Amino acid sequence: MPLKSLIIRDATVADLPAIVAMLADDALGSVREDASIPLDEGYLRAFEAIDSDPNQQLVIAALDGAIIGTLQLSFLPGLSYRGAWRGQIEAVRIARGLRGQGLGARFIGWAVERCRARGCHLVQLTSNSVRIDAHRFYERLGFARSHAGFKLTLDGVSS
Repeated sequence: MPLKSLIIRDATVADLPAIVAMLADDALGSVREDASIPLDEGYLRAFEAIDSDPNQQLVIAALDGAIIGTLQLSFLPGLSYRGAWRGQIEAVRIARGLRGQGLGARFIGWAVERCRARGCHLVQLTSNSVRIDAHRFYERLGFARSHAGFKLTLDGVSS
């Protein structure tokens, strides 16, 4: 499919089933997401919080009307780098059958340009340590493996 037919736009509530299905479509996502309930209260609350925050942007990529990708951008103010803003890219997905065709590179390129337009000093992302193919992909796009990430899961915290 020609890359010029790729459309990137803000996500809507109607896009949640496709987004949640992509998030659930791998070994990690299948244990933390539930594609059978994409309009669950938790997903809806999260969507509304993202949608109402000017420093958050949930987007989808579409080809011929079909949603084939998603990512979330967060714009973070900070004191380091003399008060510079950062762009954070999260939850990047391209539909399984369309990977390796340049769509992900175009999608990430769009996100980087969006961060540049917002005046961000740098763009950062995290990728689970088991996602070796994703690491190679991000490095090919010029991202440096510069930090080790740490997470602490807070059990019992409602979403």
